[in-house]
Amino acid sequence: MTDSHSPINTSYPGAANEDDCLEQQIQHLLVAVEHELRSAPAGMNELSLIKALQKPPWKLLGDVVFNEPEKLYPVHFLLFHVLYRLRDQLSEAGESLTISPLIIRIEAQTVVSGEGVPDSVDALRHFYLDLSQYRLPEEAIQQMMNDFWAGAPGQAPAQSETREAAEALGFKSVPTDFPTVKKRFRRAVMHAHPDRGGKTETIQHLNQAFAVLKAHFRQGI
Repeated sequence: MTDSHSPINTSYPGAANEDDCLEQQIQHLLVAVEHELRSAPAGMNELSLIKALQKPPWKLLGDVVFNEPEKLYPVHFLLFHVLYRLRDQLSEAGESLTISPLIIRIEAQTVVSGEGVPDSVDALRHFYLDLSQYRLPEEAIQQMMNDFWAGAPGQAPAQSETREAAEALGFKSVPTDFPTVKKRFRRAVMHAHPDRGGKTETIQHLNQAFAVLKAHFRQGI
């Protein structure tokens, strides 16, 4: 269902314009994403979900260039737009949806102190539900990525996300200091480097985990 030039399908029969095509793509993704998440009760990370959506029976995404932010961004944005829409739908049925690059999981709706509830992340929800953010200029995308990897100040990660990030770097629990994180991150990246037979997707996942832990320590938690 994708063309050979873009990871996002922009041509649906009967769609009057590009916005109609995008909405149809979103509706297909809503069905596919919920199915994949319900098939993985323990949850899955963003990269795993992207790969699942690339495969049969869905084939909703084409090839994704993980090491080029301007090409990865449209896929990431559209996926998270779908996730926030799905979370709103699930909340009406008494379910919650954990959303982060490291863990995406459907759960029974609970309110746990420090974990956050939908209303506590309105800034992210507002951003991802605003489809005008889907078509950002390359300069804006690059600045967003620079801020993200620099650990720009903002809302502290949820405890569950911090734990997932620590596990992604091979820790059994969240480390007590950031230098330990940096040391482990550098070693993990070295072993996962494509020159040593690793994959770019693995590097991306490690980068995401490192960014979460950097934000965790930056907030002084």
